[in-house]
Amino acid sequence: MKVLLANPRGFCAGVEMAIDTVQELVDLIGTPLYVFHAIVHNKHVVERFVEQGVTFVERIDEVPEGETVVFSAHGVSPAVRAEAAARGLKMIDATCPLVTKVHVEARRYARMGRHILLIGHADHQEVKGTLGEAPADTTVVESAADVAELDFPPDQELIYLTQTTLSVDDAQTVIRAIEARFPRCTAPPKEDICYATTNRQHAVMELASQADLTLVVGSANSSNSVRLTEISENRGTPGRLVDDASGLDPAWFEGVETVLLTAGASAPEDLVEGVKRWLIERFGAEVEDPEPVDEGMNFALPVELRVMINRGGGKPKTHRRRPEPTHAATPGSDA
Repeated sequence: MKVLLANPRGFCAGVEMAIDTVQELVDLIGTPLYVFHAIVHNKHVVERFVEQGVTFVERIDEVPEGETVVFSAHGVSPAVRAEAAARGLKMIDATCPLVTKVHVEARRYARMGRHILLIGHADHQEVKGTLGEAPADTTVVESAADVAELDFPPDQELIYLTQTTLSVDDAQTVIRAIEARFPRCTAPPKEDICYATTNRQHAVMELASQADLTLVVGSANSSNSVRLTEISENRGTPGRLVDDASGLDPAWFEGVETVLLTAGASAPEDLVEGVKRWLIERFGAEVEDPEPVDEGMNFALPVELRVMINRGGGKPKTHRRRPEPTHAATPGSDA
């Protein structure tokens, strides 16, 4: 068996920043420490923080008054921030800056009187946060079928924004439907689908045809991880999503000579290593790992945390992801 390792894969800059934020706070102030929603959508990352005493909540009123709460990488609505302020919570905002960019766009276009078509999954935390910026001026659109149901006049000036972790393929299908029905609908100045999502999807697009099976390491609630399996299947190669090596089924590999192995943007690299070891031990797999190239994206820790660290006399750590190759994505265009 041959294993092709996709590059880039795994942690993106936003995920690293969010994880580092929680770890710095654990080291700096200890627990109790509360995180609103999963800090990133990966089961193992969340469990590792739970083992350190971090508490994850889905409602702000679950956080005792006056305590510290971290907002996850997916962002939150203004209503959540207002509720946290009313409870006197110390807020640390670990929202990915590329998600924040979409929030800023939503507020700006709403002030301009433009109605926003927000392309994404209505039940995803990121979409909920963006929708909360301008709920009266935003309509969530999940599919081309949803576009057909919209009741705006064909000549209305609309703007579309997208969830940052969408499948490029799926987003383009919806965008084409919007452009066909609403020719005066405009795109944001820069693409909203995040550089990391785009890069990881392009890596799978390039390699899936060379493989008999694609394995994606990531959790089922990770939108970008699920999209990687879909990208592979769209190109004729079956895709399987696993949290770790324990989720592998030997029956999947009957007749499989080449496996493409990748990971969603919130999946730790040690989980990928575990899958590699399983394939090597069970099938004697030979692994092809191309030379990585730096994606060129790093995000600073939240300003509130940097202030806390400086007051304590410490210095923010420099967090640098392993280098990864970059594809045709533009820095500053996503979340």
